[in-house]
Amino acid sequence: MKALLKRVTAVAALLVTGAGTATAASGPAWRDCYDGLSCTEIEVPDDWDHPAGGATVTVPLLRIPACDRKLGTLLVNPGGPAQSIPLFAVPGYRDQFTDLAARFDVVVFDPRGLDVTCPAPTPAPLPVPLTRSAYDAYAVANAKFAADCPAARGRLGADQVARDMDAIRARLGESRLNYFGSSYGTVYGQEYAARFGSRVGRMYLDSVLDHTRPDPAAWARDGAVTAERNLVRMARWCAADAGCALHGHDVLAVWDGLATPEVVAWAAARIGDDRSWPALTAAIAAGDTSAMTPRPAPPDARLARSAFCTDFPEPRVFPVAERMEAELRAAAPRLGWAVHPWRVAGQCAGLPRIGLNRPEGLPPMPRVLVVNGDDDPLTPAEHGRRVAGQLHGGYLPSAGGHAQYLKGNACVRGHVHRWLWDGELPPAGAHCGSAG
Repeated sequence: MKALLKRVTAVAALLVTGAGTATAASGPAWRDCYDGLSCTEIEVPDDWDHPAGGATVTVPLLRIPACDRKLGTLLVNPGGPAQSIPLFAVPGYRDQFTDLAARFDVVVFDPRGLDVTCPAPTPAPLPVPLTRSAYDAYAVANAKFAADCPAARGRLGADQVARDMDAIRARLGESRLNYFGSSYGTVYGQEYAARFGSRVGRMYLDSVLDHTRPDPAAWARDGAVTAERNLVRMARWCAADAGCALHGHDVLAVWDGLATPEVVAWAAARIGDDRSWPALTAAIAAGDTSAMTPRPAPPDARLARSAFCTDFPEPRVFPVAERMEAELRAAAPRLGWAVHPWRVAGQCAGLPRIGLNRPEGLPPMPRVLVVNGDDDPLTPAEHGRRVAGQLHGGYLPSAGGHAQYLKGNACVRGHVHRWLWDGELPPAGAHCGSAG
C-alpha cells in the first residue's frame, strides 16, 4: 500500500497537456471477463484521511480496449451510485460505450463498498406525504440496518472515491485523468475536479447532480419545478394533439381530481419523457391508475442510500424534513414536490454521521464539458449550469431527459466525441434536440 501511495505522488508530478498519455508500460493484472473484456481490482486505503491505519478496500475495474489511434485511458462511471460492471453480462449494455472505445481504452469503475451485500435490506422508502410516525419508524429501522451492516458505516463518500480515482489513474500509468461521469458519476467528477484539477486531461459530465449547494430544500427545488413544468408541457401537448385521450379536457383539472400520493410519486420522475404521455393520459382518461401504482420491489440490501447520505447529508430531525417538504409543495404543488421525497424527506434519518462529505463550491477547472437535459427532473438543467459555471467549463443544453449520451442522443454524442478526442468544445449557442 505504501508503494501505491508513493506511485500516486510520483505520477502526480508528470503533468502533460491535452487528453493525456500513458507513462508506464506496467499496470494491474487484467483477466478475461464478459466475453472479450478485461477485469481487475485495485486496493486502496479504507480511509484516505488516515491511510496509515492499514485497512484497505478493493475497487473493481473493467476495460474495453481501444479500437484505433489510442489517445490513452478514459475512466467511466455510469452512475447510481451502484455497481455497473455486472451489467456488462447483459446483452447490449456494452454497446452504449462502443463509440468511446474508438479512441480510448475505456475503464469502468464501480465505487468502493457498493459490492457489499448487507445481512438485511434497507428500510422501505418513506411514503409521501411525510408523517411523524413513519419518519420515526424509518429512523429506527435505518439505525438498525447500519448497526447490522458494518460496511454501511464505511467511507463511501465522493471525497474518498475521488482519491480512489486518482489511484486508478496512477496505477494505469496515466499522467492525467480523462473522465466520463453520468448521473451520480458526476458527483465523483466534481470532487475530483476540486481536489485534483491540475491532473484532469478532459472531463465530460452528463446529467449533473449538483454537489455545491448546501441547502437541501433549495437543491431539490430545481427538480421539483422541472417536474411541474413537465406536467404543464403534457397538458399543452394534449390540448394540441387530437390523439391524446384527454384532448378537449382540462388536463390539469383532471389530474387534480385523480392524483393520489402513489400516482404522484410514480409519475414525478417519468413525466419528463414525452413518449410516456400517450399511455399516461390514456390511463387517466380511463380512470385506471393501476399501472401507475408502485409494485413491490425486490429487497435492496445494497448501500446506495448510505453512499448518498454521506455526500448529501440532510438535516435528520422531523420538523426540518417536514418543513422542506412543505417548501417543495409550495414551489411545485401538483407533482414536483414528490420528485425527491426519498432524498429530502428523511431518508438519511438514523444513519451514522461518519465521513460526511458536505456540499461546497468548486474552484475553476475549465477542462470540462457539461450536458443536462432540459426536461430532466432527476438531475435538472440548473444543476448542470451551476456546476459548469463554477468550473468555468463548457455547457451544452439539450432537450430531453436523463443520461443524454448513454441514451443515444446523436447530437450530444457528436459534441462529446469532438471534445474528448480533439479538445473542441461546442460553439456558443449550440443546443441539442431530444432526438439528436
